[in-house]
Amino acid sequence: MNLKETLRYLGYRGKEADEQTLKLIGECWEELEEKTQRRACFREFPLVFLEDRIDMGCLQTESRDLRKNLEGCSLVVLFAVTLGVMADNLIRRYSRLEMSRAVVMQAAAAAMLEDYCDQVNEELRLEYEKRGMFLRPRFSPGYGDFPLGCQPALLGGLEASKRVGITLTDSYLMMPSKSVTAVIGVSKERRSVPRCSGQGGTPEASKEERGAGKCLECNKKDCLYRRKTI
Repeated sequence: MNLKETLRYLGYRGKEADEQTLKLIGECWEELEEKTQRRACFREFPLVFLEDRIDMGCLQTESRDLRKNLEGCSLVVLFAVTLGVMADNLIRRYSRLEMSRAVVMQAAAAAMLEDYCDQVNEELRLEYEKRGMFLRPRFSPGYGDFPLGCQPALLGGLEASKRVGITLTDSYLMMPSKSVTAVIGVSKERRSVPRCSGQGGTPEASKEERGAGKCLECNKKDCLYRRKTI
């Protein structure tokens, strides 16, 4: 159970949760672990920088933020993970029966999804480092100026509907809702992870530092869920 991340999604910033909330978080995590089916898929594509666009094989896009993230890379890994439909079903069920539990279930599912993204990302990192290659922080449609309109091409390139059951609404929302897509750059050069202190990071940076680093990569400074940096 990732208590710290769940509390962050619940808005506990610098505040302690009461015993009832902590108990509810534990129960929600236990139910999610028992009933959800986590699934992931990913594929490698060549990366080409055109004059005004980025070509990632199955999709092209204009994005200065993504271009900056991928600078120096020759490959990308397109990545999709999901907790499956049961997470949505549990949240919907408790929204009718017990709203306080639904709110905590929503936060616990978000934290669990983030943990699963990190787990799959770490497995990829280890595999690529065996090949002498290094990964950049994952970058999702909707971050910065990377448009959500890329979702159909990204999911299509992954065959995500067939492989892990992720589909899109007309407004590019993923179903199941507890799903994430991302682009991960692959480079022959190791780029250090930003540290919370603003000093140069190292490959051995802690999970907390890597998490803060992901927030430092994002330009949305007013995000409610932004990790604290010092």
